[in-house]
Amino acid sequence: MPKPGDKPFTVPFVDRTEMRYEAKERGYARAVMPLGPNANHVDVMYMGAYTVLAEATAANPGISIIDPAVHFPIVKDIAVDFHRMAASDVTAEFRLSEEQIAEILADLERKGSAGYLAEVPMLDADGNVAATGRVTIKLLSHDWGG
Repeated sequence: MPKPGDKPFTVPFVDRTEMRYEAKERGYARAVMPLGPNANHVDVMYMGAYTVLAEATAANPGISIIDPAVHFPIVKDIAVDFHRMAASDVTAEFRLSEEQIAEILADLERKGSAGYLAEVPMLDADGNVAATGRVTIKLLSHDWGG
């Protein structure tokens, strides 16, 4: 359980990718995965970097609406479809609507768990869709027994 001052839900592996957030707001995240430390053997974005980018971008909108002392996120499922190689940094963003947020919070209150599906397009520096992540996020109460 996080303590005051802790950064909840940090993952050292994600930190090593040097991914950064350009924006994190209630129900919204926009992140950038730099090519430099994530280039593969032919100098394009490594597949694992897309997976990390999709997961982090999908999870943060849910994380932004919960109290980490009461709830925590998990990834229930993830798939990444590749469309083209990216020889540049890659960006992704995802937003939960206010209606989705209300439904998630109601489920958390009623059942102690809630989930949502995030479709996360990942764009190269020219704005081309290099990959699309499909991520199912679950938010659970620390005392959830299901």
